[in-house]
Amino acid sequence: MAKKTEVTVEEKLRALYDLQLIDSRVDEIRNVRGELPLEVEDLEDEVAGLNTRLERLHGDLEVIKSDISNKENLIEEAKAAIKKYTEQQKNVRNNREFNSLSKEIEYQELEIELAQKHIREFRVQIEQKKEVIEQTKERLTERENHLSHKKGELDEILAETEKEEQALIEKSNEYEKQIEERLVKAYKRIRQSVKNGLAVVPIERGASGGSFFTIPPQVQMEIASRRKIITDEHSGRILVDEQLAQEEREKMEELFRSFK
Repeated sequence: MAKKTEVTVEEKLRALYDLQLIDSRVDEIRNVRGELPLEVEDLEDEVAGLNTRLERLHGDLEVIKSDISNKENLIEEAKAAIKKYTEQQKNVRNNREFNSLSKEIEYQELEIELAQKHIREFRVQIEQKKEVIEQTKERLTERENHLSHKKGELDEILAETEKEEQALIEKSNEYEKQIEERLVKAYKRIRQSVKNGLAVVPIERGASGGSFFTIPPQVQMEIASRRKIITDEHSGRILVDEQLAQEEREKMEELFRSFK
């Protein structure tokens, strides 16, 4: 049985830096989209909320119209009652019956006045609701137009980058499988802890990439020897020498071109 070839530290470093270059390219693509997906989502939520509000306002209008109809029916019933009591007064036998009917008529007249007052209030409410409905419709139209514009922007960017992003993500998964789990976990942990997502950086002009902290010459020599994985004591990033980084960048640039 053939003995499994052991992966050298240099091969691990190259694979890690390749993974970093791939993931950084995915980050770039997502940065191009920026906040657009969230903006679109927020606008969709706002449009849905405005539509719900319009439905509720129209529902309120129907309830008020129904209330007006009920009050108008009550008025008609009160008028009919007044007519009936007025006719009955013509045939009363004594003052007590006449006064009793008068009170009923007075009560029905008060009911009419109260119902008319409520109808006036309801009609004011209808005008107020209609005004709010018009304002909401205007806001909805403006938000829908804005959403359409933002969706168009997002679709355009997605059309340009989606295929490349998907290919890069698949390639990133492939590279992860080539690296031992312990290193992948460390790499991801560092990526999450630094704001630019750079977990593996080359030495540039005697300092770790993206940092102003100088790397001592002895440590630089150890990094260049590629015999062990060394991290920056200030940022925790994994360090590679500039030559290795340049070689891998050239290799990855060729790969990226093939995805476009």
